[in-house]
This record gives sequence, structure tokens and C-alpha cells, in this order.
Amino acid sequence: MTTQVWEYLTEYENEREDILGAVQQVFGSGRLVLGESVLGFEREFAAYHGVDHCVGVDNGTNAIKLGLQALGVGPGDEVITVSNTAAPTVVAIDSTGARTVFVDVREDDFLMDTDQLEAAITDRTRCILPVHLYGQCVNMTAVKEIADRHGLAVLEDCAQAHGARQSGVVAGSTGDAAAFSFYPTKVLGAYGDGGATITSDPEVEARLRRLRYYGMDKQYYTVSTPAHNSRLDEVQAEILRRKLTRLDSYVEGRRDVARRYAEGLGDTALQLPRIVPGNEHVYYVYVVRHPRRDDIIERLKTYDINLNISYPWPIHTMTGFAHLDCRAGSLPVTEALAGEIFSLPMYPALDPDRQDKVIHAVREVLETL
Repeated sequence: MTTQVWEYLTEYENEREDILGAVQQVFGSGRLVLGESVLGFEREFAAYHGVDHCVGVDNGTNAIKLGLQALGVGPGDEVITVSNTAAPTVVAIDSTGARTVFVDVREDDFLMDTDQLEAAITDRTRCILPVHLYGQCVNMTAVKEIADRHGLAVLEDCAQAHGARQSGVVAGSTGDAAAFSFYPTKVLGAYGDGGATITSDPEVEARLRRLRYYGMDKQYYTVSTPAHNSRLDEVQAEILRRKLTRLDSYVEGRRDVARRYAEGLGDTALQLPRIVPGNEHVYYVYVVRHPRRDDIIERLKTYDINLNISYPWPIHTMTGFAHLDCRAGSLPVTEALAGEIFSLPMYPALDPDRQDKVIHAVREVLETL
């Protein structure tokens, strides 16, 4: 049987009764849009993060976009983030009319290099958007100190960091707002698309609720700020509401997988993930590094092991973002990583026997390079 970098079928079999029960509950509720399941999930997700408000939306990209707009970001503004991220981070910035400004990432943990932030700030900078990449947090103490000193908003991209913590503080609760994706692969994943933006600012929350519902306040047909339909689906909300009670167990399952990788591959030439002191990693993906990455991936296919690269093309090198005028060579660490990083299979239901197969195959391939 082919081993994939991620699959959900084992988890589904384990949770099938509860997942189908969620669907049945919504279908029998008499309310299919913005009902009790969305309200309940919003309330419980906010409580998990220790913030006052959560607004469910249709996907993680819109969670970022609406979060930026609710913080006042728009045409002519600049938002600082990284290029070593998934494209939706920058797609969301671009869709507000703002311009993305990149800083590089750090060599050892691949996270935003906060030492470069101040040099990137201009009189047009409105927001810093740290990406909590692969499952651990950017240095939020540094981000907040710089943002406060310059009067900037902070929107945390937590799409890959559900349940991650820094110095005991859960990811998403430090900035002015935080955006989450519930795409099925995520640590807290739906059975389809979904997203949310959290905040403790009541004005930001009010703007978010208008922005996700055509720009309307409470009365249908009364538009105060033209916007699109970005509502979280009631069925997905109920599934997420139930899965939220298991989030910590999902995280612990991922950490068990990470521990086995560290034990089985720690003495090889692979650069394994480095946990920043004070961080509690949730291992959304298990990203390793090797200069012969492409050879390793190709040879592992002969073992029926298919791996993934997060990410092979830095955002600033994509033709769709040529208008940002960020020249090749300007982000040397990001560009070097793009040719060397790759992800090993990672999900809580990855059983030890299958993981041992991956470890054995990787060791054999490394020995033949």
C-alpha cells in the first residue's frame, strides 16, 4: 500500500459515527446557514484561545483577507510577511489592494526573521503578518514590540499552528487578530473548506461579521460596506465543533510521530525540525532538509512512499506576483530552502509500523546517495 504524506481515511473510520452524527444534527435542525453550530463553534474556538470573539468564514484565505480589511488594511498600504509560505497568505494580502513586502526567514527554524522587520517598515506599512509555519510560532514578543513602537497592526497567520504555544500562550492570542484555515489537512481540519478569524477587539469583530455577510449588519438587504459572501458552512462548523474537543489529542498524536522520526533519523544527514526554545510545536507538517532532496523523493517512490514539498517555489519568484518587484536573490535563505526542504508523512493516525517503513526506507536511500 502506498504511503502518502497525509490521509484522512483512518481518522474517519475512527470518528465516523461522530462525524455523521454532526451532519445528521445539522440537517435535522431546521437551520442550514449561520445557525447554532456556527455560533457554538465560534464561542468555543474563541474560548480555547482565550479571546473574546471568533468569526467563522468559508476558508483560510478569506480569514486572512477579512482580518486585514477589518484591521483597516487596504489599497496603498503595505503588509510585511514572508515568502516561504503557502500562496494564499500573499493572495489574501493582494486581494485587499495592499502590497506585500517580504522579509527572509531564519536558517535554523525557517520562521520569519524578526531582526529584518524594522528595515522593511516604510510610511506605508500598516500591518505585520507573521506566519506560524509548519506548526510553531514566530517570535511574537519581538513582533509585538516592533509593531507597537511603529503603530502597526499584527495579524497572525495560524493556518498551520492550531494548538501551538509560545511560552505557554496559545498561537493566535497575541496579535490584534489571527486567521485560521480548517482545510482538511490541518491540525484541526474540516471535511471541506472552512476558516475563522479571532480577535478581542469588538470593533474588529463587528467589521468581520459585516465583511463575511455581504457587508450587511443585522438586517438583510441593508449593506453598509459592500463585501462578499464568506460564511462558514453550518455542517463544517458542527464537525469542527466536535473535533475541537479532540484537538489536544490530535496534537499529542503528531508529537508522538515526531518523536519516532527523531529517534529513527536523528543520526542521519537529514536536518530535522528544530524547536525554538519556549515553543510547543504541533507538527502540522514534518519538514526536513537535505541538499539532494529531489533524489531522495524520487528514490522513495520505489518504496511506494510519496512525499511533499512545503514549499518548492517561494512566493516572490512566482510569475503571478511579479508586480511585487522582489528580485531573485533578495531572500537568500528562503531561496536556498526551496531546493532542499521536504515533508515526511505526518498525521495522528500514522501507525508505528507504517512510520517504521518510512524511516527504514529513508535510511536506505540516504546510504545510497
